[in-house]
Amino acid sequence: MVTTQVIYKNAWPYQQDTMRLPVNDLAMALPFYENVMGFKLTAQQDSPHKSAVLSRDDIRIGLAENGGDPTQDGCFFEVSNVADAFAELKANGLANEQPNYTMQQHGQTRWKVFFVVAPDGLCYCLGERQP
Repeated sequence: MVTTQVIYKNAWPYQQDTMRLPVNDLAMALPFYENVMGFKLTAQQDSPHKSAVLSRDDIRIGLAENGGDPTQDGCFFEVSNVADAFAELKANGLANEQPNYTMQQHGQTRWKVFFVVAPDGLCYCLGERQP
């Protein structure tokens, strides 16, 4: 795994909660987050359902076998440098050949972003604030 100076600053969920992102098989999902995305497993439990807490920099996300549809959820991650974030993911084994950057406007903030779909189906948008 390659580690760069990319900092994950914030995580905002697409649905309600970054700590209950649905996956169908937690054991199969974890290696992508640890090896490709650079998260560290900080907690894991089997009850009331299999779940895990992962952290990177000052953010935390949770994966859970909670019956939700992973293809309908995910997070927006604010990163310190979007180009470095893609380079890090690519070096760690991300299959995407190109980041296919787009510009998005949310309120008064412009973002340069790219998307990553995890093998479990969750979709992530990584973005950097633009001047």
